[in-house]
Amino acid sequence: MTITRPKGTNDFLPADTAKWQYVEAILRDMARKYGFEEIRTPIFESTELFLRGVGETTDIVNKEMYTFLDKGGRSVTLRPEGTASTARAFIEHKMHGQPLPVKLCYMGPMFRYERPQKGRFRQFHQFGIEVFGSEDAAVDSEIIAFAMDFYRRLGLTGLKVRLNSVGCPKCRAEHKAKLQEMLRPRLGEMCSDCRERFEKNPLRIFDCKNEKCQSLIADAPSITDCLCEECQSHFEEVKSYLDEAGIPYELDPRLVRGLDYYTKTAFEIILSEIGAQSAICGGGRYDGLIADIGGGSMPGVGFALGMERVFAALDAAGIVLPTARGLDVYCAALGEKARKAAFSWVIGLRGEGISAEMDHMGKSFKAQMKAADRANAAFVVICGDDELAKNEIIIKNMTDSAQNTVERENVIKELIRRIQK
Repeated sequence: MTITRPKGTNDFLPADTAKWQYVEAILRDMARKYGFEEIRTPIFESTELFLRGVGETTDIVNKEMYTFLDKGGRSVTLRPEGTASTARAFIEHKMHGQPLPVKLCYMGPMFRYERPQKGRFRQFHQFGIEVFGSEDAAVDSEIIAFAMDFYRRLGLTGLKVRLNSVGCPKCRAEHKAKLQEMLRPRLGEMCSDCRERFEKNPLRIFDCKNEKCQSLIADAPSITDCLCEECQSHFEEVKSYLDEAGIPYELDPRLVRGLDYYTKTAFEIILSEIGAQSAICGGGRYDGLIADIGGGSMPGVGFALGMERVFAALDAAGIVLPTARGLDVYCAALGEKARKAAFSWVIGLRGEGISAEMDHMGKSFKAQMKAADRANAAFVVICGDDELAKNEIIIKNMTDSAQNTVERENVIKELIRRIQK
């Protein structure tokens, strides 16, 4: 029986990995320019972190987490998202003592037990940014600008920003009462999940994918009808900053996102061309998260974008990423002495920061030259035992096929000169 990869996961072969590295390099460069520093957190955390941080009424916690007992009997969970872990690290390492705001970014695998489909996997990858310590609406708009700038740099167009405010606990208490009053007579027609959400967190009902439930809440009051003066003012400021930056957006009063920690701003970036899973980025403000997981009062805002969906979007748009340049030098050697000389050149060139390869399969000279061509080598060092004895090593320029002879001791020096021209 052949062992295959687990359902809902992917292997990324070298050609794919080169594309990932290209996109990751753009994200890291942008993070530096926007003032974000990278943080790396564990792939698994205490389950309690996600129960308190993500929210017990969310589908993520109720249905999708990979949770298990470790050998010490402790409940641990593979991280389903990155914000809670970053917030935990912020508290644990007392980063609130640094000059505020603290701007962090992360990149890595996340895990959710979902039904695999196009754009949705059980192991997937996210890039995210988090800003702790500022209530300024300009920061909310800045992170949206970051995401849109990133997609623009990749050449993606046709993106839409869906924007909402989910208010604060005071707003939501008023909205909850109105929503429950309106939905109580219809509760028997709703799915079991929504009946459970009705008491704990009826705002989650807006996130239900059941068509019947969606029809029952079509005329439900929206959270934006219940915003307090502070939340309304903050929302107006967010919109004004986006307007000032020329970033278009669409207001969506039903947008609530799938995590309980959001307050005030919530947004998604949509690209309909990639199919049903059209949200390629999402985020918002979470001013209560730090307190919920054991820290003090500390505002926060951030987003996460799905890397797999980035590549799905690029494929849908027909955008081909630049490929990495080919090999600098291939050493084609025939004979034992020539092979040992070639080995020393390869190691020496790599030490100088030059990519170099040689044959390790006992290929003929003709096959080695084909291998150099497939590797898109810029130069080939040609050496047999006879050439070595005469101290006449050939360097061939693969662009114009010009060949020159150099002495053995000058091979590395000459290649460095040519490559760095």
